[in-house]
Amino acid sequence: MENYILIQYFEWYVPADQKHWERLQKDAGHLASLGVSGVWLPPCCKATSAQDVGYGVYDLYDLGEFDQKGTTATKYGDKASLKAAVKALHKAGLCVYADVVLNHKAGADETELINVIEVDSQNRDRDISAPFEIEAWTKFTFPGRKGKYSKFVWGWQHFTGTDYDQKTGKSSIYRIVGENKSFSENVDQEFGNYDYLMFTDIDYHHPDVVSETIAWGKWICDELSLDGMRLDAVKHINEDFIRLFVKTMKEYVKRPFFAVGEYWKDDTSLLREYLKDEAYCLTLFDVALHYNFFDAGNRGKDFDLRTIFDGSLVQSNPQNVVTFVDNHDSQHHQALESSVAGWFKISAYALILLRQDGYPCLFYGDYYGIGGDQPAAGRKDEIDPLLEARKNYAYGEQVDLFDHPNVIGWQRLGDDDHPASGLAVLISNSDDGYKDMDFSEAMAGSVWNDCTGHITDPVILSDEGKGRFYVKGGSVSVWTRKTEGRPSV
Repeated sequence: MENYILIQYFEWYVPADQKHWERLQKDAGHLASLGVSGVWLPPCCKATSAQDVGYGVYDLYDLGEFDQKGTTATKYGDKASLKAAVKALHKAGLCVYADVVLNHKAGADETELINVIEVDSQNRDRDISAPFEIEAWTKFTFPGRKGKYSKFVWGWQHFTGTDYDQKTGKSSIYRIVGENKSFSENVDQEFGNYDYLMFTDIDYHHPDVVSETIAWGKWICDELSLDGMRLDAVKHINEDFIRLFVKTMKEYVKRPFFAVGEYWKDDTSLLREYLKDEAYCLTLFDVALHYNFFDAGNRGKDFDLRTIFDGSLVQSNPQNVVTFVDNHDSQHHQALESSVAGWFKISAYALILLRQDGYPCLFYGDYYGIGGDQPAAGRKDEIDPLLEARKNYAYGEQVDLFDHPNVIGWQRLGDDDHPASGLAVLISNSDDGYKDMDFSEAMAGSVWNDCTGHITDPVILSDEGKGRFYVKGGSVSVWTRKTEGRPSV
């Protein structure tokens, strides 16, 4: 089995120059050389403006083709450059995953007078008003598209809630009143009911909404020859619909189709419950592991590294989990800000890239850098050796040495399909340390080097295939075999 890697190919502050698809097209061969197998695109549908990252989604059918919201291209480029990037990725042997935003719509074309009830933002089950009328932005006619691909017009009846009254200028959470109207019960129970997240919330109890969204899913799978999807904000969407949507897409494309959901919760018991129906094969991001990395980075030597996987999804569901260090939401100044400390970040990448479980996700911002008002340099030069180690050496049985609170390590013993494979990894969050490791007599006399460059002296295994491997304080060392068998004399 090969070691797959997913890359999230954007960060929040990617330049709004409408050239990102061009950058991706040019980068396809490089990504393949790193061992990347799948590319998670930024949201590619028309959003509220040419600066919108894409989560303020306006028209799902506009991939940068129509003059809407003051622009034809999206933040990332036009439809032609998007399709050219997808073609280049496929030619390089990479899978393409679209970021699918189905929870809400933004930037409506017209207002409507509708009846609503204002609810408590901290407990959406609690009404704080009687029914009353507001002027809401709930009518989506897509005048720039003129009915191409779909003639569906969205109105208030297709939504469960909104957040702004044009009549009074007041922002709040308003539940829409009407026949069979309510927030969905099959959502996360934070704030009593977390169906409502932002903008105008889509009603997946409405049969016309379900039909239209399923039709769009099939359309975009065909339009971009998708190999999968990243589903945004699934904890806010009717779980029954998500299950139906994923099953339908998998059946429709008639080829392997990967689906990963963003359920931002560090309570792994809830995530395991969400994954209980294995028939539709949804994968989730390991949010709990991310927060373990965040905690470890903040606490330094006071964090017990032996517990780094405690409570994580990869520990309990190793086959259907995407592991990650950071993403666009956790980076600085974003809603879920929890960026992993710089000194620990490369160690965290070793913990997702060089172990046997999970589908690791590399974050564009960590690799290429962060833009915006407070830019941060990328860590490409430090991450590349880990990617090479994963691609060439991280195979075979895994032996853990999680036996010290400040220095942990593990071995990969290699396999027959990768003759030079096998590695030793050590991580310290305090002082310099070491681990004694046994690779068997078959590797007696072999020479091992630290590919991170932190330690320059090699390790030569004894006649029994044993060696003492080292790590400097507050860092990671990754030892790979550079010669096979006993060195010549």
